Amino acid sequence: MVRVLNLTLKKQWFDMILSGEKKEEYREVKDYWIRRLANVKGHNYTWVKDKGYIKIKNVFDIVKFKNGYAKDSPCMEVECKGIKIDQGKKKWGAPDYRVFVIKLGKILKVERIK
Repeated sequence: MVRVLNLTLKKQWFDMILSGEKKEEYREVKDYWIRRLANVKGHNYTWVKDKGYIKIKNVFDIVKFKNGYAKDSPCMEVECKGIKIDQGKKKWGAPDYRVFVIKLGKILKVERIK
């Protein structure tokens, strides 16, 4: 079974991933994202409080990015190479603190790209 993480992006970040320029996506380390990205039933994760990171193993295979919320919004599927908590790259939209870093691989599929 292929495990898919669905995320919505602003056009700037969507276009950068589509072009191959941006190789990571970021989400804040908050309860919502911890539950969604790390606390997935049947998968291994470890919260290392003193070190400030979560180790996540084999949670998602694909990240499906959508540019907007409409049914016909552009979307793409990208290989998920792993998730960790780390400092992201500011030029790719990361804030000045540690975040979930979703490592991206190959673009597998694109839909409704104009």
